[in-house]
Amino acid sequence: MSERPRLTVLSGPSGVGKSTVVAHMRKEHSEVWLSVSATTRGPRPGERHGVHYFFVTDEEMDKLIANGELLEWAEFAGNRYGTPRAAVLEHLETGVPVLLEIDLQGARQVRESMPEAQLVFLAPPSWEELVRRLTGRGTEPPEVIERRLDAAKVELAAEPEFDATLVNTSVEDVARELLALMDVV
Repeated sequence: MSERPRLTVLSGPSGVGKSTVVAHMRKEHSEVWLSVSATTRGPRPGERHGVHYFFVTDEEMDKLIANGELLEWAEFAGNRYGTPRAAVLEHLETGVPVLLEIDLQGARQVRESMPEAQLVFLAPPSWEELVRRLTGRGTEPPEVIERRLDAAKVELAAEPEFDATLVNTSVEDVARELLALMDVV
């Protein structure tokens, strides 16, 4: 293990399986700290403040942004989400490996504010597989799926901006490769 872990950012197109990989990895390695985002959206059933998200008002979010207290933030589906900077830095200072699971826009902001961070791109095995995953959920109307596929094309094109790419053919393999990149093995 290096003297102080680097922040690791996991990003990739919607539907590629980021949260599944992270959940699997943390089951085996709970010492990896997954940053908890602040959000202006209301809690869904079962979500707890401080565990799943920090639920904040629009005014509180405005203050966090204005005071530079977020490493990155984005607006998505009418709500804002952001990564509190202080908690990430505190964990890194104490030697805890930190993982952020965020979108492309957020990854680019982290690259700006913390150039030493390691950016990892999670890619689908193929475009066809990504389309299958996004349409296979069966929960969204065709126009939403179309928007997600358009966004996925843009996100896939950004892959060269990342330090490493992992192809999600197997959740177990990708989780192991991600741990190796983070020096947690």
